[in-house]
Amino acid sequence: MELITAMKRAAVGDTLELLSSDQGSAKDVPEWVRKVGHEMERTEQDDAKVWHLFVKKAK
Repeated sequence: MELITAMKRAAVGDTLELLSSDQGSAKDVPEWVRKVGHEMERTEQDDAKVWHLFVKKAK
C-alpha cells in the first residue's frame, strides 16, 4: 500500500491525503490507521466519487 510507504517517509505531525476510488478504502484505511496508532483527521467523498482520506502521522 502506498500509504504505508508515505507514512514511513513523513515526519511526525505531517498530514497525508490519500485519494481512492475504492469504496472499501473509506472503511479499511481508518481501521488500519487506528491499528498502527496514527490519527484519522477526516474522510470525504467528492462529486466524482473519489474518497479523500486525511491521515496524521502520530509516531
